Amino acid sequence: MATKSATAQKTAVTFSAEERAAMKSHAAELKAAARRAKSANAAAEAEQEVLAKIAEMTGADHEIASALHTLIKSVAPQLTCKTWYGMPAYLLDGKILCFYQAASKFKTRYGTLGFNDIASLDDGDAWPTHFALRAMTPKVEAQITETLRKALC
Repeated sequence: MATKSATAQKTAVTFSAEERAAMKSHAAELKAAARRAKSANAAAEAEQEVLAKIAEMTGADHEIASALHTLIKSVAPQLTCKTWYGMPAYLLDGKILCFYQAASKFKTRYGTLGFNDIASLDDGDAWPTHFALRAMTPKVEAQITETLRKALC
């Protein structure tokens, strides 16, 4: 009978509590999406789930996520939304364009607005796809608006 080598045992992957919670959230989201697929109000139900997740956030995370949701829905009304790993995400033609990751989710010092590869942000050989957010100011809103418009081109 073969046994695991010492090297294999040492390289076993362990996930943090936050990562395990995110994976559980994602599994629940997949089940909810399957349930919603049968519903005539799927988009409205998904948006309600996003708003509920935002309502659960506290402090700057709540303020930023609320402002982002309002901004994204006004700048890009064609985007739908859903939760993705327990965080708000915004979809273009069923694919996640951008998402917010709250600072409290992974105990970081700032939340991030991330863009996936379907976003048309290409600029030469290197360009930013994630933005650190500590507060939603008029200047930050203008920068996000410009980035979002570019992402949609």
